[in-house]
Amino acid sequence: MEQFYNLIEPDMKAVDAVIRQRLHSDVALVRQVAEYIIQSGGKRLRPALVLLSAGALGYRGTYHQELAAVIEFIHTATLLHDDVVDASDLRRGRETANAMFGNSASVLVGDFLYSRAFQMMVAVGDMRVMRVLADATNVIAEGEVLQLMNCHDADVDEQGYLQVIRYKTAKLFEAAAQLGAIIGGGTPAVEQAMATYGIHLGTAFQLIDDVLDYSGAELETGKHLGDDLAEGKPTLPLIFVIQNGSAEAAACVRSAIESGGRDDLPLVLKAIRATGALEYAKRKAGDEAGLAAAALDVVPASQYKDSLLELCLFAVARSH
Repeated sequence: MEQFYNLIEPDMKAVDAVIRQRLHSDVALVRQVAEYIIQSGGKRLRPALVLLSAGALGYRGTYHQELAAVIEFIHTATLLHDDVVDASDLRRGRETANAMFGNSASVLVGDFLYSRAFQMMVAVGDMRVMRVLADATNVIAEGEVLQLMNCHDADVDEQGYLQVIRYKTAKLFEAAAQLGAIIGGGTPAVEQAMATYGIHLGTAFQLIDDVLDYSGAELETGKHLGDDLAEGKPTLPLIFVIQNGSAEAAACVRSAIESGGRDDLPLVLKAIRATGALEYAKRKAGDEAGLAAAALDVVPASQYKDSLLELCLFAVARSH
């Protein structure tokens, strides 16, 4: 991953400069909350995807830096709103913005980031870019509502859960990769390939997040073990236990999803281990990463393409 970031280091520094410039507001609390969440860490994978996909198509302008910042603002806005909805108090090992500044400030600053992102995309002056980002933002909002509807519902199946992932998480990966192809002047086939790459990569990342929620070290993941269970989220490991575990294990997981909280976490972890649910979720993530890599066959060889392929491996092998 160090080699991957070295390749785009100058562009990432330029993106950071754009972010700081565009965060400016005359309202002090807006600046304070936005700066806190933007500087709270994270891999910056989504903006990196814009830079890498544009580089893979030979783009050498500066619009990709602006669009990478737009993607990061949209992502950050979703985090602010998610943490309020989920009543989360920890993200990336730090207090969430809502824990630090309150729910009202978090929601309103999330709105500021959304609106600033739309100001920035209009400035690029490309209708196709605006359409991709507007559609992505709308689909992400639908995914957040779908996830809310699924909370405490133990009858959600794998297909229903994958729909939530593709809407809520993978859609922004898809948009990021597609934007690079658009501004890089890729053919329709290449543009579609980059979009396909993004959606499968994003799905793989989320599936591994699901695994880490029941197996990761809190110091590495920056979140409490069992957060998804506490919120009553029927993620893939739990769905697998319900569909493939013993009657006792399935009943335990059903009850835990429906009631929420962490009281049943030890029993749920035991059921997950007994059924091989984490291994199944990892295999599904590997399948998605494989589809992402295959989509790049039509993209010309380059260091940027190599890095995009490396991301497929990292998505599945990571521990945080």
